[in-house]
Amino acid sequence: MDTVKYLFDPNYGYSLKQLLAISPPTEPKDFDVFWQKRYQTALSIAPQPQMQIISEDTQGWRVFDIRYTSSDNFLIRGWLLVPTSGVIKRGFVIGHGYGGRDEPDYHLPFKDAALLFPCFRGLSRSAQPNISSEPSWHVLHDINQRDSYILGGCVEDVWLAVSTLLSLFPHTAGHLGYLGISFGGGIGALALAWESRIARGHLNVPTFGHHPLRLRLPTNGSAQSVQQYYRTHKKQTLKVLRYYDAALAAKRISMPMHCACATFDPCVAPPGQFALYNALPGQKQLFVLDAGHHNYSRQAYQEAELLNELGAFFAPLSFLNDGE
Repeated sequence: MDTVKYLFDPNYGYSLKQLLAISPPTEPKDFDVFWQKRYQTALSIAPQPQMQIISEDTQGWRVFDIRYTSSDNFLIRGWLLVPTSGVIKRGFVIGHGYGGRDEPDYHLPFKDAALLFPCFRGLSRSAQPNISSEPSWHVLHDINQRDSYILGGCVEDVWLAVSTLLSLFPHTAGHLGYLGISFGGGIGALALAWESRIARGHLNVPTFGHHPLRLRLPTNGSAQSVQQYYRTHKKQTLKVLRYYDAALAAKRISMPMHCACATFDPCVAPPGQFALYNALPGQKQLFVLDAGHHNYSRQAYQEAELLNELGAFFAPLSFLNDGE
């Protein structure tokens, strides 16, 4: 792997065996109480989705502009894809990376599903003037306040996305999945720990795992911004980040999970990714990527291979609870 462009080794000297041995850090005693309270509050919110058709047929999908109400009365915008023909047997919420999202992913192998692509608060179509859409600033928004740190709101955006799908397609209850990459992977782990309405999940190079390691391993991207802030606000930052550790959340995820974790990643340190995967207590599958957030020779091959795996992993969603 070409490391010339980096001032540090994005492999961090870890072998795959060592990565698979990383445990999550210690957790706050009220970790569960903090998140359960937020989840129950989110369940009481009516998302009130509104839709407008954009395209009657784009690569086999009807494409809608969609908006729904999340916590703090935040208007979340995104896209909804439904197949142009056939029966909708399942649904997916699909989270994006910190670069945001310009359009839906039309290539996903779920042609019998409704696909909801929300833009997390402050980013892309859900931008707001008082929140920076620049990742290095977005990740610091209210980082000194445990109850209002923006990552918590983004987790609630996922829960309200699930509520939105169920309000539009109530027959998909028990047939829902979640996919998230990078930022959407870390947020997804924090959401899925409490989300009983999702049956299966996939996290791709997920961030926010094992903050004590993330804060000390050299990195690029939003994690570097957090590290810079941490140097002058150590005590308060750690106090807050302990509640937003995706590896701690992963310990609570009970559904079958599929993870794609990279052994080389300049933006999301692999030890954090694997700490999350290792913490998953239930049925789980691992796809080892040569690299994350970095172009590499086998990238197209691995992406195609991963899509095939995801098609098989999520296939049971079409059949779960049939006959009920």
